[in-house]
Amino acid sequence: MKRHSLPLGLLLLVPAAAFAGSSAGTSASSASSASSASSDSVSGDDKVVLDARDDAASFVASEGRIRGVRLEAALIQLRARTDAARSASDMMLARAILAR
Repeated sequence: MKRHSLPLGLLLLVPAAAFAGSSAGTSASSASSASSASSDSVSGDDKVVLDARDDAASFVASEGRIRGVRLEAALIQLRARTDAARSASDMMLARAILAR
C-alpha cells in the first residue's frame, strides 16, 4: 500500500473538531450533556467537514471513484478558507479530513 505524506500545513486546514471521534455523543446514556456541549462549539463550516468523514473514507478507499455530496461540500468549504486548500488535490484534502 502506497502512503502519501501530507504537508503539515495542509493538515492544519481541517479544524481540530474534524479529528474528534465520529461516535462522540451518540450513546443515549451520555448524549445529553456531552452532545450539547460539543455541538455548541462546532460551527456550521466545521459540521460540514465532520459530516464528510464517511464520504472521505469512501473516496480514499475507492481511489477517488466514489464522490459523495458531503465530501464535495467539505471540499468547497475547505477551499473557501485558504489558498493552500485551493491548490491541494481532492485526495489530499480527503486524507486530511480522515487524519487523526
